[in-house]
Amino acid sequence: MVPTIAGVILLIFFLFNWVGGDPAMVLAGKISNPEQIANIRKQLGVDLPYWQQLLIFAKQVFTFGFGRSWSTNEEVSRILLTRVGPTLTIMIPVLFITTGLSVLFAIMVAYVRGSLTDRAIMIVATVALSISFLVYVIVGQYVFGFQLGWFPVQGWSDSTWTNLVVYAPLPVLLAVMVGLSPQTRLYRSFFLDELGHDYVRTARAKGLTEPAVLFNHVLRNALIPILTNVGLALPGILIGSFLIEVYFSIPGIGREVLLAVNRSDYPVIQAVTIYVAMLTMLANLVVDLSYRAVDPRVVLR
Repeated sequence: MVPTIAGVILLIFFLFNWVGGDPAMVLAGKISNPEQIANIRKQLGVDLPYWQQLLIFAKQVFTFGFGRSWSTNEEVSRILLTRVGPTLTIMIPVLFITTGLSVLFAIMVAYVRGSLTDRAIMIVATVALSISFLVYVIVGQYVFGFQLGWFPVQGWSDSTWTNLVVYAPLPVLLAVMVGLSPQTRLYRSFFLDELGHDYVRTARAKGLTEPAVLFNHVLRNALIPILTNVGLALPGILIGSFLIEVYFSIPGIGREVLLAVNRSDYPVIQAVTIYVAMLTMLANLVVDLSYRAVDPRVVLR
């Protein structure tokens, strides 16, 4: 992880200092006065040698001190801390509900594999995959918000409980509907792959029922790739869904990143990019360690 983090820091530093253009010119905008631009460069520290700028950037990463937003003059650390709560309020329920339902539906479909029910469910899942997430948002807001009046279409409050029971259900429901189809198809393939192994035939030969084979043997062995897939989804919790946070007016990190990109707010974009990369590495580590708990045959070296 240490060399990977070092590589990520170098890559982000390179992208924002060479590929992204001169930060001083971006911040200056339409200002053409050379003296003012030079003053901005000095304030940003981009007039220093590159090795000094790299050391400053590395210090910012590990001290959580990216300065202030260029657009709002708010501390970047405070932006991240205040925006992460709404994102987690939406995305953690989405992750747990989608994973639980997908595993349950996948193992049920694997139980009736090859049947008309199996084919019908796969057809429905394929059709659902073909529909854009934006369609789910528009139709969901119209039906559940405007027509039925079950949920508010937009809004957020300072109360976590109010957000969970009033504002979060509709975006969580739509996100689960979108994620359920691809994950069910994927997990079904994991279960079907395990059903073709010799240990399954041995278990059946010993007289075990099909549900016992599926839940006691196949499910446990299929948890390895399932955990891997969940680990890949964990960094998405920090970012959340851009469409969800924008269309439901949720003040989360996803919407903040979108605003930062539109404003060329480099400090916010840099901070989110580096910490999402670190979260990805941490998620991979946690998943690797969890393999041992799921399958005792796994040896960590």
